[in-house]
Amino acid sequence: MSAARILVVDDEAEIRGLLKEILADEGYEVDVAADAEQARQIRAQHDPDLILLDIWMPDTDGITLLREWSQVNGTSCPVVMMSGHGTVETAVEATRLGAFDFVEKPLSLAKLLRTVERALDAGRTKRQATRTLVPPLIAPVGRSPVMQALREQVQQVAPHDTPLLIVGEPGSGREAFARYIHSISPRAKGPFVQLVATGLSDDGAAAVMQGTEDASGVHAGVFEQAAGGVLFVNGIEDLPRTAQGLLVAALETKTITRIGSATPTKLNVRIIGSASPRILSGEYGGNVTLELLSRLNVITIKVPPLREYAQDVPDLLRYFVDRLVDEERLPFRRFSVAAQNRLRNYPWPGNMRELKNLVQRLLIMGGEEEIKLEEIERELASRAPANEPLVKQDLLALPLREAREHFERAYLQQQLILCNGKVGQLAKRVGMERTHLYRKLRSLGVDFRQLAED
Repeated sequence: MSAARILVVDDEAEIRGLLKEILADEGYEVDVAADAEQARQIRAQHDPDLILLDIWMPDTDGITLLREWSQVNGTSCPVVMMSGHGTVETAVEATRLGAFDFVEKPLSLAKLLRTVERALDAGRTKRQATRTLVPPLIAPVGRSPVMQALREQVQQVAPHDTPLLIVGEPGSGREAFARYIHSISPRAKGPFVQLVATGLSDDGAAAVMQGTEDASGVHAGVFEQAAGGVLFVNGIEDLPRTAQGLLVAALETKTITRIGSATPTKLNVRIIGSASPRILSGEYGGNVTLELLSRLNVITIKVPPLREYAQDVPDLLRYFVDRLVDEERLPFRRFSVAAQNRLRNYPWPGNMRELKNLVQRLLIMGGEEEIKLEEIERELASRAPANEPLVKQDLLALPLREAREHFERAYLQQQLILCNGKVGQLAKRVGMERTHLYRKLRSLGVDFRQLAED
């Protein structure tokens, strides 16, 4: 396990230095703060496992600071109060606000270390209990403007039964958005049935979709299986022509007729389809009929690739860790700040699916509790062989302008990583004038603002 991180908050430099030396000798990582403002900053940056907090400090005292933390979002880690002249009242107040314990100055080394160990054990137990209560995903994770706008759009369309097309790159989470729409719609109590287009053939499409009726009884197809709920057609560009025709007929007439029956059955289902962005490029995926597209594409939800909201990667990492620990009983591990930053700057060609798979591998393989930058670099290097194409798409199937944009985006993202996010260095590396380069990055949707350190 990685070393626990302790934040020492005390206005006396001698005590800060002494505690840092003692705790570091015990194998802990130690940060120190001289006042409340420094403590706020360090706590926000490093999320300590334990805080040793002096009561009597200039400007903002320890009790006031503890009250502030407890009112905002609770104390996410144990807090041990320290004081050379504390009273019963202050000790009671500190306990009421969530302090783990109270130690007196001058500090007894043995007592201090015992208190630190007990507090860290209590913190680990609390985190474990919290993780076992992780709720299912209620809404797509992310606090970025991109995800906020997408959630608002989804919430607007969810109450209606209008056909819907969700467009996004492979692995971007199209199914997750479809399930979220179903979960907040009036059809939430009905079934969510998925039809994977690649699993259909022209010969078998009718039976799968419309169902059959014979002497042995009625065998419902996916349209009837989804009655009262949602039918999600995953990957409409891969639908055989027969299946496309059946889907068009169902959307137009609101009925289906089972094989072996002459009586139409009225449909009560919302149709949601998904497709790659190429579906809207004018080529219709090379397969999709205009008739189907015009009926299904009444409302379009565009799910962005992960690279366009990479600032949400730390939140997504935490979400998948907690989910996998809870659902699959995998060992808990956490990502260091440096590891999170590296992954936030990674282009994620496989989108959300790639991120989840990465987290799952790291938890299964195990190791120290903290996932450090070095482990991430090894993992990324092992997943990116030298002969892997820069752009994982068939550029020859795209119009020239779109193909060029795909290549330029991938090229500049990779170069930006090699330049450690420094746009000035990038300009020299690729031979572009800096102002022109900034415009190019913006036009391609490459988020350099979090990376640039000029």
